Amino acid sequence: MDMYTKALNLDIEKIITDSDLDGVVTAAILKRWWPDAEVIFGHPGNLRAGTMDEIIDRKTAICDLPRHPNCGLSIDHHKSNEPHENTIENCIILWEPTPSAARIAYNLLKNKIDLSDLSETMIWVDKLDGGSISIDEFKGDNPVLWLGRVIGESEENTITILENIQNRVSIEEILELPDIKLDLRERIAKQEYLNRTIRENLSIIDRLAIARLENLKIRSNGYLVTAIAGEECDACMVIHGDTGANFDDDDNYPVSASFYTNSFIHKTGGIFDLTKLATNFDKNGGGHANACGCRIKPIDEKIVTDREVTNGDIDSNINEWLDIWSQR
Repeated sequence: MDMYTKALNLDIEKIITDSDLDGVVTAAILKRWWPDAEVIFGHPGNLRAGTMDEIIDRKTAICDLPRHPNCGLSIDHHKSNEPHENTIENCIILWEPTPSAARIAYNLLKNKIDLSDLSETMIWVDKLDGGSISIDEFKGDNPVLWLGRVIGESEENTITILENIQNRVSIEEILELPDIKLDLRERIAKQEYLNRTIRENLSIIDRLAIARLENLKIRSNGYLVTAIAGEECDACMVIHGDTGANFDDDDNYPVSASFYTNSFIHKTGGIFDLTKLATNFDKNGGGHANACGCRIKPIDEKIVTDREVTNGDIDSNINEWLDIWSQR
């Protein structure tokens, strides 16, 4: 029995997934096979911090996130999460170096159920999550692109989007749903503010664009930062979250860093494995070589210490990362 068959024979009651476009589409595909499964949104940080331990068991699928030893199914494509074997203590691991986790879920079920309505959507999910989108496509108005920007605006509407994809509603129709349409209008209005804020808080050092967005209550992916920085950068570092925050804070998020290759000019991969930055201080950091992230850690004399993160630690982390980057 192959791994796909074993996976499909599982009794999955919970799906824990990332709340971005890739994670939502992955969960929506799996919900077509396990329609009664509860969907819970997670983040690499809170999974690794153990805050979700009590709800994970062998009837849990974890998607687009680090696998957990107690889950029954792990679907992931991040390089830093590549396993050494396909099963660990009865956990089935579907890890493949695909552009998106959704592509693994799609391949898992494409010969079992009709997924033809998602063919075009999958192309765009792969482009966006795999870093193969062109700058003209990024600046365009493809519905999947805008859906990805709306996802995460509110958990309620993200669930609505997921359920509609599960039920074969087109992306165009989803964007016309009243609550989603309102989110879309607000997102379009926010876009110029986000662009302006990034420009005001952006510096480029040694061809690394650094966007300091901490404590501003906004987040950005690497596409927008590198589109603004242009050809002057080979990669970017985005600092976001809130100094002193914890994962269990409702409105705040621990101050963190995300790293992205400028895929607009490095179309086949960057010139540096960015996971070297993400894992330098944070043992739980990681992701792809061209897109990854980590927590900002308190460091004294280049050594991680046990205390609260301060604003000075952000500067210290950045300076150390710049030193590692300079050795590329």
